[in-house]
Amino acid sequence: MYLYVKAIHIIFIVTWFSGMFYIVRLFIYNTEAQEKSEVDKQVLTPQFTIMIRRLWLGITWPSAILTLIFGVWLATYFNPVPQWLWIKLGFVVVLYAYHFTLQKIYRDEMKGRFLYTSNQLRIWNEVATILLIAIVMLVSVKQSMSWVWGLIGLFVFIIILMSAIRIYKLIRAGKGPSASKAS
Repeated sequence: MYLYVKAIHIIFIVTWFSGMFYIVRLFIYNTEAQEKSEVDKQVLTPQFTIMIRRLWLGITWPSAILTLIFGVWLATYFNPVPQWLWIKLGFVVVLYAYHFTLQKIYRDEMKGRFLYTSNQLRIWNEVATILLIAIVMLVSVKQSMSWVWGLIGLFVFIIILMSAIRIYKLIRAGKGPSASKAS
């Protein structure tokens, strides 16, 4: 039974993360639609609203709830609970906090309030990536992982990710390396 519960838990983790990654992309597109002409805005905003609502309420929230249910069920198989699992659960708490920040952005956008720029949302989208890497590495490597090297690796990844976002922003603004080649 343990392996079936684990498989179902992993399936809902995948769908939950997929929902969180895609919802922020839709937030970005919806935010950028507000800067378009009035005609484009009148077409795009209702379409993005439908897509956002269906993804958030139909896939992401149910997946988050089922991930929690099957995760708690899975945790009951451990006695005593190993140290790596406690640390993973700490990351999971942060992940649910992140999920609730997305809920706030969802509510704001559904009310027509766009409080974040598309670039701020792009950066915020990477929080889920960082948490995904931390959790998967922890679950996969467990006790054999050196915490120092794990944290160093995570910080290096964060620096690379933020640099990539910065480069992307420069390219979009026409000031990046590929922009000069195109001219």
